[in-house]
Amino acid sequence: MTPVPPLPAQATWHDTGTSVFSHAVRAGGRWWVLRLNHFPEHPLYTLFIDAQVVGDIDDVPAGWRLRPGAALPVLTASERAEVLALMAGLGPYGAEAGAPCAGDWCTCDLLTDEYAARLNTPPADPASP
Repeated sequence: MTPVPPLPAQATWHDTGTSVFSHAVRAGGRWWVLRLNHFPEHPLYTLFIDAQVVGDIDDVPAGWRLRPGAALPVLTASERAEVLALMAGLGPYGAEAGAPCAGDWCTCDLLTDEYAARLNTPPADPASP
């Protein structure tokens, strides 16, 4: 695993609203983006800074405050569009190296730009009518 660079102290991760590039933060004028990979076949996340791969991450640094269920601010529509445009073509694991995963055991072939742009929808509340 590549050592993860320190995130500037004032930076706050945002929920992107997508299941491919799940979290993003603008730090030092650059977009840090986490791609959620098909785990356990691939590392949990791949970190990109301005669409350049930094490395794979299985254990998110505690200071990033990305614990499961954490209530994170959501990107604005224009920020989300900017992040998705920046990350175009990088949905499948390995795409950053020009060799997107095509394994039969993996769902990477589904991770097109169109799929990455789909908004997550919250699960339905079973108690609501």
